[in-house]
Amino acid sequence: MFTIHKKEIVWGGRKLSFETGRIARQADAAVLMTYGDTTVLCTAVAQKTPKLGIDFFPLTVNYQEKAFAAGKIPGGFFKREGRPAEKETLSSRIIDRCIRPLFAPGFRNETQVICTVLSHDLENDPDIVALVGASAALTLSGIPFMGPIGGARVGYVDDEYVINPTLEQMADTKLDLVVAGRTDAIMMVESEAHELSEEIMLGAVMFAQSEFQPVIQAIIELAEACAKEPWDIPEPEDHSALEAKVQDLVGDALVEAFKEPEKMARQDKVAAAKQIAKDAFADDEAVSGGLLSGLLKKIEKHTLREATLSTGIRVDGRDTKTVRPIISEVGVLGRSHGSSLFTRGETQALVTTTLGTGQDEQIMDALEGEYREHFMLHYNFPPYSVGEASFMRSPGRREIGHGKLAWRALRPLLPAKEDFPYTIRIVSEITESNGSSSMASVCGGSLAMMDAGVPLKRPCAGIAMGLIKEDDRYAVLSDILGDEDHLGDMDFKVAGTEEGITSLQMDIKIAGITEDIMKVALSQAKDGRLHILGEMGKAIGAGRDSISDFAPRITTMQISTDKIRDIIGPGGKMIREITEVSGTKIDIDDDGTIKIASADHTATDTAISMIRDIVAEPEIGTIYEGKVVKCMDFGAFVNFIGKRDGLVHISELAEGRVGQVSDVVKEDDIVKVKVLGIDDRGKVKLSMRVVDQDSGEDISAKMAEQDAARRAERDAKRGEGGDSDGDSDRPRRRRPRNDD
Repeated sequence: MFTIHKKEIVWGGRKLSFETGRIARQADAAVLMTYGDTTVLCTAVAQKTPKLGIDFFPLTVNYQEKAFAAGKIPGGFFKREGRPAEKETLSSRIIDRCIRPLFAPGFRNETQVICTVLSHDLENDPDIVALVGASAALTLSGIPFMGPIGGARVGYVDDEYVINPTLEQMADTKLDLVVAGRTDAIMMVESEAHELSEEIMLGAVMFAQSEFQPVIQAIIELAEACAKEPWDIPEPEDHSALEAKVQDLVGDALVEAFKEPEKMARQDKVAAAKQIAKDAFADDEAVSGGLLSGLLKKIEKHTLREATLSTGIRVDGRDTKTVRPIISEVGVLGRSHGSSLFTRGETQALVTTTLGTGQDEQIMDALEGEYREHFMLHYNFPPYSVGEASFMRSPGRREIGHGKLAWRALRPLLPAKEDFPYTIRIVSEITESNGSSSMASVCGGSLAMMDAGVPLKRPCAGIAMGLIKEDDRYAVLSDILGDEDHLGDMDFKVAGTEEGITSLQMDIKIAGITEDIMKVALSQAKDGRLHILGEMGKAIGAGRDSISDFAPRITTMQISTDKIRDIIGPGGKMIREITEVSGTKIDIDDDGTIKIASADHTATDTAISMIRDIVAEPEIGTIYEGKVVKCMDFGAFVNFIGKRDGLVHISELAEGRVGQVSDVVKEDDIVKVKVLGIDDRGKVKLSMRVVDQDSGEDISAKMAEQDAARRAERDAKRGEGGDSDGDSDRPRRRRPRNDD
């Protein structure tokens, strides 16, 4: 038998339940989390011995969604879950980023956290449940984790903050903000916003922190009841004497190295300084490579940080607020639909925009159901961007995460799909990197879309902020370098327009930051963002008036929904014929909206004409040109509009008496006909007789006049033999009487 421990609270109007002791008992800790009817199993396991020869913490976080959680069977040939979906990768990153800084310093045991979605009620997003569950599992496990932490999602609906909005509420929110933190500090922020002010964003972060306090308290109470004994972590060896020797050897050289403003030259000088120490201890067996490497990294970090804090001047000579020189270019690739080259210091992104049709939309398969995405942003980080030669691999978690951050920043500014019915794909190729390449992708993506003629609401720019904090001293850094990111305490990215913030992301390496530091960072980021927008405006300030000649033109037309079947045809025969004949791409929506895409105006006109022929209804009194498709004894059938045929009766073929139909027309003749009427069964009565076959003119009026003239002439001739009373030599026929 086993002992089950449970803890329940009401959070955001719904019950949140923690359960441990029943499932996955061989893990160091396992917590079954339930929020509403969404259930996630969170486990934590760490190896009992440290991994030798490394100077980083080997943590792996896996968030995985099982199709059975939503009552679905996976698609594809194998009918089982395959590689992680984008949502799974991004959720894994979020959990990793908020827990990684909280493990004991020097802990090098390989650790794995797995969060498995077992049930999804299609109302409560499992990612927040998994984040909280990971915190609970680590807190119960005995692994040296300095938690617990809480986490929450915040929406902004009708100018009010909403804690953990449901999926239905998310459709109306202006904000999607995920926050994680401790009781007194923020650890991680991830968001997408619709141009909200710094004050609203900061308020949302602090609202989240206050709302997840009951969750932290619940984890503490659960841990008091059933947490395992904390692991014994050996006291770190005292290497102060060795550190002092290394400091004497390389300290001055590192100080000089960090005065070099150019990245590659600085790296060479830093490497040369480190080599002095390596050579000095090459024959000392007591000094391992891992130990020396760790001490050199510690000294390097202290040198950079102390120089910035004490002087206010950074390694490249800037003060804490200055943004590096910016060069913005558009139209750099001749045949792309839109392109830009954004350079900020030693960070550079070559960004392209490609416009497609509805057929190019990305089909997304999620637990909530399949949907189509018409805006994509793909980020690539080739090794040459940092002067390295290594394997070219498929996009990993970093590439997916950076691309998603830029996607979140730009998506709120897109025009409505009804106004700009294109599928948009942005590709950001990072060609140089020393600083935030994701924010360079935001700037380059905005420029490339404007170059492509995408009518963005406003241009968008992004900036990465850093932090160096030692006790009560701290410095917030605008537009951080790679070294400042690597050796600093915070990576705080803010993207937006001159009107407000569209995306915000924060990661820290210390045990949280305060509201005051966030205020400074947001204010400083706003100044930097506005400066970057001004520099971008020198290249292009708004979307071009028209799209590229190489992009497809999309023409929209509307038809009745009951005609959709006619356009598609049996088995799609008709729509295939239209696309093959015209050379266009055609998308048909359920509401009868048809989008015709082609870079050739003639092809578009052909497709429109073919569609109109199919859906058009014959109008009485209208003249059409048609083709004789069949001749019968009583008349000829003429195909006069799309696939619609009508009958020209033999009496309507020509003026006067017609002996045989073949005397006037034969099959495949092109004739002009007028619609005389449509009966209750939809059969159309046509006439050739009342149409001038050369000019297409309606001559029915002239014929009526001629008929009237002929009748008048006959009447006149009849009147020559007598008056109207019948006084004539011709005998009159007596009308028979009833009694005859």
